[in-house]
Amino acid sequence: MDFLPAAAPIVRLIEELNKLPGVGSKTAQRLAYHLIRTSTEDAEALAQAIADIKQQVVFCARCQNITDVDPCAICADARRDQTKVCVVEQPLDILALERTRSYNGLYHVLHGAISPIDGVGPGDLKVQELVERLQNHGVEELILATNPSLQGEATATYVQRQIAGLGLKITRLARGLPSGADLEYADDVTLTRALEGRQEFT
Repeated sequence: MDFLPAAAPIVRLIEELNKLPGVGSKTAQRLAYHLIRTSTEDAEALAQAIADIKQQVVFCARCQNITDVDPCAICADARRDQTKVCVVEQPLDILALERTRSYNGLYHVLHGAISPIDGVGPGDLKVQELVERLQNHGVEELILATNPSLQGEATATYVQRQIAGLGLKITRLARGLPSGADLEYADDVTLTRALEGRQEFT
């Protein structure tokens, strides 16, 4: 079946796909026309998967990671080191760190980094949830694993100031990570060395 480029449903689909991160207009067009050619069953399965995400996925009450059970599988795992919490910017950072198999503690997801130019301030992050969590649990070390960028450094400094009076050991990932890079794109060896070489945050 042939479709006109200006057909309203196609235009709408391209516009919606174009809103996804990393999807430019040409990629959105290719994806849209791929979906047109795919089977009805596959298209409906994709639509259902997207709907399920919005209906079934929640934030873990403890670590703020995305999950379909609360608490999430990591927080509920009694075999993990309950005395360490690693603070990351995004849920994807947890996946990157878990790939290394060199960290067995808990996590806390901030869901962003302080960036005034993007309109993101401290109040937009899950920092207060972190402070409350640290006051009520036996955490001994907080590992600041924000990205090695200006925004990540500003966020790490802000978090450190908020918890300075709690008497915790505060460490930062070692500088094996290139400046300006995101954790999710770092290779396993670099991340492992950054974890193992973490230093006191002052």
